Amino acid sequence: MACFTLLAPWQLGKNTDTERRNDLIRTATSLETAPIDDVAPGSAFDPETEWREVSVTGRYLEDRQALVRLRNVKERPAIEVLTPFAVSGSDRVVLVNRGFVRPTEGAVPDIPPPPAGEVTIAGRIRAAESVSNDRGAGDQDGVLTVPSINPGLVGGATGTKLDEFYLQLSKDQPGALGEIELPHLDSGPYLSYGLQWLAFGIMAPLGVGYFLWAEIKARRRAAEASAPESSEPRSGGTTEQTAAAESPDEAHAAAAVVRTPTPTKGAPESRAERKRRMREELRAAAGASVTRQVGQIGQGPTSEESASDKLNRRYGG
Repeated sequence: MACFTLLAPWQLGKNTDTERRNDLIRTATSLETAPIDDVAPGSAFDPETEWREVSVTGRYLEDRQALVRLRNVKERPAIEVLTPFAVSGSDRVVLVNRGFVRPTEGAVPDIPPPPAGEVTIAGRIRAAESVSNDRGAGDQDGVLTVPSINPGLVGGATGTKLDEFYLQLSKDQPGALGEIELPHLDSGPYLSYGLQWLAFGIMAPLGVGYFLWAEIKARRRAAEASAPESSEPRSGGTTEQTAAAESPDEAHAAAAVVRTPTPTKGAPESRAERKRRMREELRAAAGASVTRQVGQIGQGPTSEESASDKLNRRYGG
């Protein structure tokens, strides 16, 4: 269930967001740079204008600068530098991401200052990043630090009213530091991941059902193998009754063998019991045959005679 309600929608949603971002970048890069008042006349952020490159004239407010630590640029640690920019001829102040510098161990790195006085810069409109509730602005060695690029967070820490969006400074602009390049225009693996989660959500119940069916089938076969192979009635109750129809000699020999009663009709008989009964019947039959042969070959009359009777009969007396 989680595959359909959580994991697959999560990956497919990321794919949709990436596709939308790529479309906006393609559109923005195909347009000429325009004045900020033409693209974003107010302080509110319009998602349709993201990635548009705009020009603005004003001055940097270096004393309200903030650093964003724990960033990753070109697969290496980086610190991004945020400097508010006062727009000339208005009371608007726009937060500008000037680029990045590499961190130094145990100290704040040297950051080149922005140019003083009025300048004209170009940058791309970007949406504010989210802010974690348990993380806010801080101070490190007298320098303001923030966990993300959020104009509201920087404005609250510096007492400055900033527009809801920020500008990503373009390459070779006044005050620019290390360039933060545009994202690669690929969809990423999100679509394939989403389809894999959907496939797994379908196959997993089918697999469980198959194994349950196979287990039930195996148990049924085992139960059938342990049950009596035939329900046909057996002739003769015991070997004792069979011996009654045989000759006296056979009956006398069979009486010396332990008689094993046949199982009661309808009672289950295991395979081991059936084999044991057959061996005992074979032994009884073999004993009867030997007894009959001994009585027929070289044996005198079966009636009992005394020694004197035998001598008198042979020599007269």
